[in-house]
Amino acid sequence: MSNVTLKGDPVQIGGHFPQKGDQLPDFSLANQKREDVNLGSFSGKRKILNIFPSIDTPTCALSVKRFNDEASRLNNTVVLCISADLPFAQKRFCGAEGTENVETLSAFRGIKKFSNDFGVEIMNSSLQGLTSRAVIVVDENNNVLHSELVAEITEEPNYESAINSLT
Repeated sequence: MSNVTLKGDPVQIGGHFPQKGDQLPDFSLANQKREDVNLGSFSGKRKILNIFPSIDTPTCALSVKRFNDEASRLNNTVVLCISADLPFAQKRFCGAEGTENVETLSAFRGIKKFSNDFGVEIMNSSLQGLTSRAVIVVDENNNVLHSELVAEITEEPNYESAINSLT
């Protein structure tokens, strides 16, 4: 179990958060077409997992847009923006914002399993049942190169550290 804050108040985070050198666990998430995808769906690519509570919050929206901009400059890398939002909301957001360089994935079918397996399960607070903000970067073999469980949920992740872990 980890601890972060939400507007300064302590929040307990359940599960095991992957660390550098770990092998990333597999997942089953829904894409914008509501098709199930897993790590094998992105085989042979480096992956940046941008995990957050909801695409409809300002900080989460900023992270999707920032990683969308960064993704266009990255070779053999896919950015996966993951939340509990329904694929309909994710598709609406991406259409309205013109984000075409990221893949949005929804954990709506198995949020409890995903959030616990990835160590981002918010256990208490008004966001209980959603995922905490985190970034995990893995190589083509799903070995963790970088991981950041953002200490304050309302703040953006360290984009530079995530991107630099790929060089």
